Amino acid sequence: MLFGAAAGAFLPRIGHRLTVPFGSPARAECGRCGRPFPAGVSGWIHTGPACCTDGHLPPVTLALVAGLLAAVLGPVPQLPVHLLAAIPGLLLAMIDLGCLRLPDRLVGVLALAGGIPLALLAPDRIVPALTAGLLVGTAYLAIALLPGRGLGLGDVKLGAALAFLLGFAGWPAVAVGLGTAHLLNGAIATWLLVTRRARPIPFGPALLLGACLGLTAV
Repeated sequence: MLFGAAAGAFLPRIGHRLTVPFGSPARAECGRCGRPFPAGVSGWIHTGPACCTDGHLPPVTLALVAGLLAAVLGPVPQLPVHLLAAIPGLLLAMIDLGCLRLPDRLVGVLALAGGIPLALLAPDRIVPALTAGLLVGTAYLAIALLPGRGLGLGDVKLGAALAFLLGFAGWPAVAVGLGTAHLLNGAIATWLLVTRRARPIPFGPALLLGACLGLTAV
């Protein structure tokens, strides 16, 4: 939990600066007060709130995720891999909640930071993991191309990346992870329809939470 809290303290400013519409550059100033961020590394590496925004939620969330992973998985070689992968995962959730976008580079960091070490630790699981990623990516792409755009291309890429990572834990983890994500978003969509507040729903946070449950519940 200490690792999660410490790592999460650096995320508010990074997440705030990256929460911009597709094609827009990262924020150069605070989205609330307009205060410019410092140039260079110091404008990104900062603990606490992004500026005048609340910065407590990312450290608390990452601490809870880290604690859950450590408690359930125990001292296995895969634990540090999943803890590190949780950092770009939380950033993706923050950005998707803020502007309905999942940056390709962060999805790539998540896939590589988790996939390469897991492949080295369990080379016999590479083929099932790649198969899971390919199947889920293909299915999600087909859904995204249907009229109505039930999924965005960012959701397709993140879903494939998470299925790939979950594939190293086995097919039950893939099924639980993705099934949980669809149940969560389905429940939210139903509630919004019932309350007549229908609007686009970010799928990234549900995918990431589902992946965490897939790792710990199977």
